[in-house]
Amino acid sequence: MIISKTPYRISFFGGGTDYPSWYLKNGGTVISSTIDKYIYFSCKNLPPFFKHKHRIVWSNIELVKNFDSIKLKPARELLKHFNIKGGIELHYEGDLPAMSGMGSSSVFVVGMMNLLNSYCGKKISKKNLAKKSIFFEQKILREAVGSQDQIAATYGGFNKIIFNKGGSFKVKPFLLKWKTIQRLDNNLILLYTGLKRTAHNIASSYISKLQSSKKINMINILNLAKEGEKALLNSELDKFAYLLHESWLEKRELDKSITTSKIDDIYKTAIKKGAMGGKLLGAGGGGFFLFYVPYHKQKNFIKYFKKFITVPFKFSFEGSRIIFKDAT
Repeated sequence: MIISKTPYRISFFGGGTDYPSWYLKNGGTVISSTIDKYIYFSCKNLPPFFKHKHRIVWSNIELVKNFDSIKLKPARELLKHFNIKGGIELHYEGDLPAMSGMGSSSVFVVGMMNLLNSYCGKKISKKNLAKKSIFFEQKILREAVGSQDQIAATYGGFNKIIFNKGGSFKVKPFLLKWKTIQRLDNNLILLYTGLKRTAHNIASSYISKLQSSKKINMINILNLAKEGEKALLNSELDKFAYLLHESWLEKRELDKSITTSKIDDIYKTAIKKGAMGGKLLGAGGGGFFLFYVPYHKQKNFIKYFKKFITVPFKFSFEGSRIIFKDAT
């Protein structure tokens, strides 16, 4: 048996500048970190004792004779991509819900690709794992997703991800003071709206506008990433919170599908109840809000939002890895 463990990510600044349609012409910058919430995959050989050849376990259990019959699309296409001949049993589970703005579709691809490379006896570098995951999700699955989530999940930790016009990327780890990390740990809250959406559907509605009617918003988002970097490195967390707020205002202008009246009401109420800033994570339309709420105000904040799920978390500093592989 082999088990992989891959972290979810939180993107603070620069989201949207990681879409190829933008950064191939303009470059891009994203500031993000991974957290202690994970997607786990396990797999092992399945002997030919059953009517089915493969067993795929997620929220459903699929017993199939060939990969083409698998309903879970990314699992189906990855297994076909690796051209695995024998029977396989594959299990998938995640700490957070899918379609929630935490990069789950990309974390899925990175984690399973890492697993299957190990299963096939292949070694893969972080750089290649990220590049192949981006290619797979954008070109084979044909999902309208950016390129930041695959990189964040692969490398782990606090990073500045730079996207170059030629298509290459560079990962620069953030060397934050430990006290700054602790303050962020203590003051950031994940609040689940309960609204699910696919990044593909939301992003598809505004990607074509990034180079035209929404270009000024994208330039502002890029500039806010630079300011956010300085605020974090200088431990200016009140400014960091303000910049989250400004980033959300710019992002919601990209397309009407990014927000709803319910999402706007949640945000306005959160600010009134003590949040200094925040943003909806991912492409928009639902999922998780990230709020910066001073620790001494959190008890009342969480009490007010008791109908919603708030998720405690800490930052993590490791990317996708194989945590178990038996000798057989």
